[in-house]
Amino acid sequence: MTTAVRITDELVREAKIFSKIDKRSLTGQIEHWARIGKCAEENPDLTYNLIKEILLGIAELEHEAISEYKFGQQK
Repeated sequence: MTTAVRITDELVREAKIFSKIDKRSLTGQIEHWARIGKCAEENPDLTYNLIKEILLGIAELEHEAISEYKFGQQK
């Protein structure tokens, strides 16, 4: 389901720039920012990078793209 909402021209301009950098659609970029913002409000002690990693982990679980975590090793 889709819903039309009004947002400022400034936000649209910024979202267009970031959508090209992150290879997302304009809608996808705004939805991404909304998810990040929602998580940040619900978890004010988490950093932006930690929120992104959590959302990435959830997406991997949903798409069954999981692997064993090895403590102390980075991707």
